[in-house]
Amino acid sequence: MLYKLFYSLNEYYSPFNVFRYITFRTALAVITALLITVIFAPWVIEKLRKFSCTQYVRDDGPKTHIYKTGTPTMGGILIILSVIISVLMWGDLGNKYILIMILAIAGFGLIGLADDYLKTIKKDSRGLKGWYKFGAQIVLALGIGLLFYHDPNDLYVAKLSIPFFKKLLIDLGWFYIPFSILVIVGASNAVNLTDGIDGLAIGLVGIACLANGALVYVSGNAVFSEYLHVLYLPGTGELTVFCGAMFGAALGFLWFNSYPAEIFMGDVGSLGLGGALGTLAVITKQEIILAVVGGIFVIETFSVIIQVSSFKLTGKRVFKMAPIHHHFEEKGWPEPKVIVRFWIMGIILALLGLASLKLR
Repeated sequence: MLYKLFYSLNEYYSPFNVFRYITFRTALAVITALLITVIFAPWVIEKLRKFSCTQYVRDDGPKTHIYKTGTPTMGGILIILSVIISVLMWGDLGNKYILIMILAIAGFGLIGLADDYLKTIKKDSRGLKGWYKFGAQIVLALGIGLLFYHDPNDLYVAKLSIPFFKKLLIDLGWFYIPFSILVIVGASNAVNLTDGIDGLAIGLVGIACLANGALVYVSGNAVFSEYLHVLYLPGTGELTVFCGAMFGAALGFLWFNSYPAEIFMGDVGSLGLGGALGTLAVITKQEIILAVVGGIFVIETFSVIIQVSSFKLTGKRVFKMAPIHHHFEEKGWPEPKVIVRFWIMGIILALLGLASLKLR
């Protein structure tokens, strides 16, 4: 909204021409989302506590987490709203990819909101029934996948890009639809599983947003994409603004979510942010790179799968507790140490993902 308004003024005052640059508007998106989150977080925390939207700590979780009971949750509402408001202000709303990303983060966020509502307001520890929760995610991801699959302007529709190789593409055909569902739903739930200790998930989301912001900017720039042998996808560069808004919101929320957390984002935040990252990967044909950049999310997810499978098949557990961040807590690592070390690994994986731009 403001982007179009300010840019139109360049006819009368040339400095307003700066608003046509994606990098400038991305910086504004970061600052806007950050300020919205930081300014309104104390008010949101107070209201969530007033309406008893507080965290319930399960008995089978780490004993060191008992003190977290009563901490306000559902803070993801603030994250998603700050992202959407920032994008509406500084993004090009005529860009179809921006609109799809807004649909993704809002849609998955609403699914998480329903789950949080049942857990907090209705005091149902089970939350939304598994099939309802996954069913809604699959339907939403299916809709998003179909939007891409039937896009006549997408020259690389149904193509899977292989990193570290010059424009090596695999045509998935009709399998593109279930594959996109797997990526989007998988990313959404991977972030949700990682959100188990203060600041861990939101910090990793921020790191992923920085890396993905660089990737989408390159893919949407004809000169850079040609030089780096990356698929040129017209219009995707505008998603850099969206990545900037997500990074700003993550940074602002981390101020209050860092150890010891004053607020948790809940499923509304983790499912919404994860769904957005998955959708971003599908749009930019960077599905495999997402698994690298978001490698910690992948490891957390597989630790749960391995733990559950092992217990069902052999009656034994591979880890002391899953997801794997709890395993290290049970080994005696202080929570802040687990968080920072996982962030360090997340940064290394993000750099490895970015390295794929040159190693082709």
